[in-house]
Amino acid sequence: MFELLTETAVTGESLAQLSPLQVGDEGATNLAAGIAIGLAALGTGLAQRGIGSAAVGSVSEDSGNLAYALLFTVIPETLIIFGFLTIFLL
Repeated sequence: MFELLTETAVTGESLAQLSPLQVGDEGATNLAAGIAIGLAALGTGLAQRGIGSAAVGSVSEDSGNLAYALLFTVIPETLIIFGFLTIFLL
């Protein structure tokens, strides 16, 4: 956005003369990245709310289930990793 402002200052164009796409390309990308991370985090939270309580209950009954509990708790975390991946691809 700073480059756009300095370019318009040099060329004399006003921001009103530019199309909305020229003004907001970077903002739209940032908004899309924020939505991707927010929805990925929301999905992770919804998935882990049941898994976490079931994992704690399973481990409290049999401590041998700790590895399975950790594995099933970590699987939804991959959703947020995919969310971060979309930020770096945009």
